[in-house]
Formats: sequence, C-alpha cells, structure tokens
Amino acid sequence: MNLLDGKIVSQAVKDRLKTQTAERLLQGKKAPHLAAILIGNNGASETYVASKVKSCAEVGFTSTLIRLEESISEQDLLFKLTELNEDFDVDGILVQLPLPKHISEQKVIETILPSKDVDGFHPESVGRMVQGLPAFYPATPYGILLMLEHYKIETKGKHAVVIGRSNIVGRPISIMLNKNEYPGNCTVTVCHSHTHNLKGICLQADIIIAALGKPEFLKGDMVKEGAVIVDVGITRVPDASKKSGFAIKGDVDFNEVAPKSSYITPVPGGVGPMTIAALMMNTFKACAAKD
Repeated sequence: MNLLDGKIVSQAVKDRLKTQTAERLLQGKKAPHLAAILIGNNGASETYVASKVKSCAEVGFTSTLIRLEESISEQDLLFKLTELNEDFDVDGILVQLPLPKHISEQKVIETILPSKDVDGFHPESVGRMVQGLPAFYPATPYGILLMLEHYKIETKGKHAVVIGRSNIVGRPISIMLNKNEYPGNCTVTVCHSHTHNLKGICLQADIIIAALGKPEFLKGDMVKEGAVIVDVGITRVPDASKKSGFAIKGDVDFNEVAPKSSYITPVPGGVGPMTIAALMMNTFKACAAKD
C-alpha cells in the first residue's frame, strides 16, 4: 500500500506555480489575482478561504478577500460579482459555498464570467469540458487528476468506479477519467443511491473514487486487491477523545481498505490540499490567457 499524499503533490504544484509567477514578474507581467467572497462566518468556510488566501501568498499571487454579512441580499451579491467581472486586474473569482438559503447558488455561479470561473462550475465551463474543449475543470476533480498524474497511476483501459454524482465531484470526475488523454481513457461506471449491487460493481474496479459524503462507507470487502482508492469524503464525526470534540472521517474505512489497495489517499491530507492546488492552477491559467 502506497499513500497518495496530497500535501506532497500540492506542494510540488505550488512550487512550480511560484517559479512561473516569478518569471511573469521578471517579464513585466502582472501576478495572478484571485478574489474570494466569504459570506457570513461559517467555521469550515473560514478555514477553507484562509487556506486559499495563504496559498496565494505562497506562490506570489495577489488575493482579495471580500467579507459580506449573511444578510446580504442576492441582488447586492450579484452586483458585487459584476464589479469583479469588470475589474481587469482580477483573474479568478470564487464564492465560498454554502450560501445563505435566500441566495440562489445557480444565479451566483452563472453571474461569474466563464473566463474568471476558476471553480469550474459555470455551465459554459462544464459544457466545454464535456466536449473536450479547453476549460477550467472543477477544482476537486482536477486536483485528483493532478495527483494521479504525479504518482504516474496507469489509467488507460482501467475500470474506474465513481461513487456519487454531484456536480462538484462525481459527475465531472467521471467525464474527466473518460477523456481521450492521460490521466483518462478509463471505462467509467457512476454509482449512486439507486445503484443495485454496488458491492459487486466496486469489486470490479481498478480505481474507486468515493465521493458520497457518508463516513467510512467503503469497506474492505467492497474492494479488490491492488485497487487505487481516492477518498473525497470529509465529514466531522463526534469523538470525545479529541480536544476539538470531533474526528475527520473520509468515505473510506481506511483501516479496512488500505491493506488491500495499491494506492490510497489519507483523510485529511489527501484530496483536500489538491483542491486548493488545482484552484491555484486555474487562476494562473486565467491570468495567462490575458497575455
């Protein structure tokens, strides 16, 4: 069993971006600029945004953090996004999810210009990805691809099983693993809550992407020897033995599955750091596209 260590791979990606950004500055070009909007004071969102801002500083990007009250109206938020769309210096825009219930997530996503959609959620970005055209990939699936590439995991002709069909992870990673390039050329099966014989399907898989949000759902008896396991789940589970009062669990029962796998991601420290690295990659690409 080998660990797919997201901390190591994300650092390698950031080191490369730091060098490329320094080269841009030497050429008299602007540094990539990421603008992040944080609404309210959700603890998890605060942590995620802080990590993104910190990563920008590490690689030499400019970042702008815009804090807004949870009571902000949808109209005022969309106006703020329009301002950022029109600001030439801003290359990438992200709005940290989840949003307050009175704000339409879809309207927010569709208001961000596709050329600044570094989260890869805009329908135009998704459509271009499906057609194999240049596009910003959603950050978490893109981070998974970067990890598979770093560890030189063979994907051509492999059977990949994706558990989960969300627009953020499951659906896009199924498309990306199916594309005619590396990492890709997999035969992909997408499983979900209505799938029959999920265990039998997983036992056929060379690669499993677990992205359903149920802690320790994937057990050892659902995985064949030598499979590659990517655990996208991250759930806080009450744990009185921890100072924080909770433990972080993935969708994979690591202790059961790891001994059978050839490669497996830990939680935390696997896919999470790669999501931020992929976001940095998208922001750099958005900036470079303006040259």
